[in-house]
Amino acid sequence: MSAAVVRGLRSRAPALAWLTTLGSAIAYAVLIGTFGLQSARVEGASMAPTLEDQDRLLVNRLVYQLRDAHAGDIVMFHYPLRPELSFVKRIVAEGGDTVSIVDGQVYVNDVRLDDDFIPPQFRSHDNWGPEVIPEGYDFVLGDHRNRSSDSREWGMVPKKYIVGKVQLRWWPPSSVRLF
Repeated sequence: MSAAVVRGLRSRAPALAWLTTLGSAIAYAVLIGTFGLQSARVEGASMAPTLEDQDRLLVNRLVYQLRDAHAGDIVMFHYPLRPELSFVKRIVAEGGDTVSIVDGQVYVNDVRLDDDFIPPQFRSHDNWGPEVIPEGYDFVLGDHRNRSSDSREWGMVPKKYIVGKVQLRWWPPSSVRLF
């Protein structure tokens, strides 16, 4: 081979490696985005103080393919009254559980829910239930009980409407947190 041909092949090698790396990164991003992770933005204060308006989240869409959602999980789901919309709330009770709210204090199966992380000014003082959650459904609440549209208002969330588990708040950088 002549020196010019060898030089031409060497000059293309870095560009080819760069394009291969870029193509792989795009393929992985599409696969992860399609099947594994989804980015979401919080709109509103219904999950404060845990999540704030405009926080950016990563939602794990695979986890509930492997196991069911559980009480305590923060989940993204299709809003039951308008499934084209997505909401983020905390699962408080699952199918078969009995939920009641007395003066704003939540009870699941007659046991007081440990939600002491919610500041007093975010607590409601309403009463609700008792009601047995049907199998195949979850009862969800926002952490800001005074400013949350949730299962108290529009009912239970079908398990099939749950998109995934909120795993990470990645924005703002000062508030990065794993859930």
